[in-house]
Amino acid sequence: MNQIKELLDTRVRPAVAQDGGDITFHGFERGVVYLHMQGACAGCPSSTVTLKMGIENLLRHYIPEVTEVRPVAA
Repeated sequence: MNQIKELLDTRVRPAVAQDGGDITFHGFERGVVYLHMQGACAGCPSSTVTLKMGIENLLRHYIPEVTEVRPVAA
């Protein structure tokens, strides 16, 4: 779980911050990472694509235990 948080802090959050958004980690259970999208990301139509294609692929590449990334409401 620490590796997930580290990847989010070093690779994902700086990228989404450039677009005025933020992502917070909400948990990891049975291979699924739960993230909350905030700021500009929360209302952005492409946030789901970013979540699934970008963040999910990144985490799966570095952490084989990750099978999926899902958004959660605050």
